[in-house]
Amino acid sequence: MELRHLEYFVAVAEEESFTRAAARLHVSQPGVSAQVRLLERELGEDLFDRSGRTVRLTEVGEAVLGYARTALDAAADVRLAVDEIAGLVRGRVNVGMVVACAAVDVPELLAAFHAAYPGVEISLTEANSDQLIADLLAGELDLAYVALGAETPPGIEVRVLGNEVMVAVVGPEDALAGAGVFRLDILRERAAICLPPGTGVRALVDEACAAAGFRPKVGLEASNLGTVARLAARGLGVAIVPASVAAAGPEGIRTLPIDGPELRGRVAIAWRRDGPASPAARALVRLARGD
Repeated sequence: MELRHLEYFVAVAEEESFTRAAARLHVSQPGVSAQVRLLERELGEDLFDRSGRTVRLTEVGEAVLGYARTALDAAADVRLAVDEIAGLVRGRVNVGMVVACAAVDVPELLAAFHAAYPGVEISLTEANSDQLIADLLAGELDLAYVALGAETPPGIEVRVLGNEVMVAVVGPEDALAGAGVFRLDILRERAAICLPPGTGVRALVDEACAAAGFRPKVGLEASNLGTVARLAARGLGVAIVPASVAAAGPEGIRTLPIDGPELRGRVAIAWRRDGPASPAARALVRLARGD
């Protein structure tokens, strides 16, 4: 008895026609009839009543149908298990990383994954967080390290790796250097030094200013938070950065807590809510989450 015999038998039973079963299976009608006859000969019983205009199961056929479906389902599960293992041997994973990501050790993760699955090809791209999220949703990335504002984008699952308070930084000669706190509405008039649009920290600043009823006046943009802090330290404007970036900033930089609701920036791993598509991608997500 072959699985093909059972597949043809189930198709004929469900279609109640050898012709329709053949069309469904993309084979010739005589081929379907011959395979079903071989199965009947092996079992020693007719499975179909062919006397009417439609094909109907005999009593024996009715008894066999459930077992045939179970056997086909089991064979499909075997194939799935093999594909899962094969996918981990010869698969591919696509990873995204926010530009100048210093909060997490992405190379360490990728090295650990490569050691566990040396046959899987790895690609790594850098982009701003908005682009990474869009690529995740489009299925072009399996996993991404992103910087987020207060809200998590729809369709995305995240595991937060860092959740850090934001502070304002200025140069030592700035008029604000001796202030006790920084009022966000100062950015109505003072030039802000920011990351580009589409980044998590920029989104956080823009959202906070919008909630206060204004758009910040942006002077300079840089793609690296360290550069943003250094520009502010040289007196070129005010920057809003994570506290750790301010603490590691150049000598003389002045750090001010932000007055009002606390601003926090999140660094997270992100993946599609409906889950990665390939076995290799699922293994990568499990490793990144620490499962």
